[in-house]
Amino acid sequence: MSAVQTRPLGAQISHMLKSRGVEVIFGIPGVHNQEMYRGIEEAGLTHVLARHEQGAGFMADGYARATGKPGVAYVITGPGLCNVMTPMGQAYSDSVPVLVLSSCLDETAARKGQLHQMNDQRAAAETVCDWSEMALTAPAAYQLIDRALTEFATSRPRSKHISVPIHLLEAEAAPAHALAVSATLPAVPPAQIDLLAQKLAAAQKPLFIFGGGAVGVQNVDALLARWQAASLTTYAGRGIVSPGAPLHFGAYLARESSVDVIAQADLVIAVGTELAEVDLWRDHLGHSGELVRVDIDPSVLADPQAAPFAILGDAVQVMTALDAALPDERTAAGWNAAEVAGWRKRWRSEVDMERPGILAVVEAVKAATPEGTMIYSDMTQFAYAATEVWEMDRPGYWHHPYGFGTLGYATPAAIGGAIGRPGLPTMAIIGDYGFQYTVQELGAAVELGLPLPIILWDNGKLGEIEDSMTRAQIAPNAVIAHNPDFCKLAEAYGAYAAAPKSLEELPEVLAQAFKADRPTLIYLTPQTAV
Repeated sequence: MSAVQTRPLGAQISHMLKSRGVEVIFGIPGVHNQEMYRGIEEAGLTHVLARHEQGAGFMADGYARATGKPGVAYVITGPGLCNVMTPMGQAYSDSVPVLVLSSCLDETAARKGQLHQMNDQRAAAETVCDWSEMALTAPAAYQLIDRALTEFATSRPRSKHISVPIHLLEAEAAPAHALAVSATLPAVPPAQIDLLAQKLAAAQKPLFIFGGGAVGVQNVDALLARWQAASLTTYAGRGIVSPGAPLHFGAYLARESSVDVIAQADLVIAVGTELAEVDLWRDHLGHSGELVRVDIDPSVLADPQAAPFAILGDAVQVMTALDAALPDERTAAGWNAAEVAGWRKRWRSEVDMERPGILAVVEAVKAATPEGTMIYSDMTQFAYAATEVWEMDRPGYWHHPYGFGTLGYATPAAIGGAIGRPGLPTMAIIGDYGFQYTVQELGAAVELGLPLPIILWDNGKLGEIEDSMTRAQIAPNAVIAHNPDFCKLAEAYGAYAAAPKSLEELPEVLAQAFKADRPTLIYLTPQTAV
């Protein structure tokens, strides 16, 4: 009988992650977490070296969104953890399975003045993620990792943090046990499906609202057509319903006048959406008919929208079961396709009036973007307009920092997405200010040889903040900063750069960028569309 092979715990953790299906680690090594790096190569993991822990966290986020697998980041004690907390907060708000593993000091109460010391590292991380725990033994570290991976698979996936004391990472440990049981999502009681089917069968003008939690639902167009139901989506739900669906109102849920549409429905079924502030930008959905909520998160079902009937369950399971429970034929007065088209035209015009000149650039970029491109965008006016009018032909292919709303997300997240989808097109869209938050990650993209187009929208200011100040009758202040020559900056990192002088040049520039052997910064300004 062979003896159990012991290794330092840091190495055993890498082997454990590999055995659980993890392929890539994003991070930065340091003197306090170097033991976590001892086993990376031996375990067969790929490590991506970020230039900043914030970049590592966003890369893990982008990788998770692209692959559906957990994104894992290794960071050091203290400042390393603090730097990754913004990505942890973003992953928490957007339901992304990101696991951050950090080292921590062995003792912080009796000893002060240590390198990278924090008063309470575990508690600090807990403020921005689902949970944060410290493992005091090797079995505890293994159990916490399996807890995180299991919760990612069986409940709303949100960021988690596990810290391991340095001495424990260095100490010899037996390997983690083999994972024998695969957890699955809980089943929805058939009685609830039957009741929802009855409500839908009786409704004259049913309206579905799909959010990002419903991106896995299949054949939605056919289901809605058979049920004679109209639909709206949140920004994150774009692509769940095809752009050409005759009764689809689009991703205009946040338009103020969408309440006039929602009020017409006698049954509103919200699937996989928080109906949060960033979905609605108003306090109330606007419904006068009955509201039904379908969500995997029980806290969502008890929010101020106060749905009288709610189903706690996975959107895919519920929609599949609902389709089977409904009769084949359904007659109803229904919605008017021409009226739906009229609303979409009106809302698109509103976007054009609010952000003059941007839609022409959005349409030009869209026309030149290959089918199946996964897009990561940032907090920039270009993306704000695009997330309303750029109709997606498939769900889960546009990722934006919706909830936490951080700047600097798009570039590193797109790097993580490109790593997760080798050989498939990935693109970033970012503004001049946000780009400078994580510009250093261009070095990682060049190092990896990623064919990543980065659309940089430079309006020379914090345009959204300037507009907000003006609406609030505040004299715009601190909204203009000196920008570098972005093309030269990109080239200094070894990337390609292009500054098309007109929209007619965009197709060739983008075509070359998607085939390049490294990232390409594509510099656009409001003057590009003139």
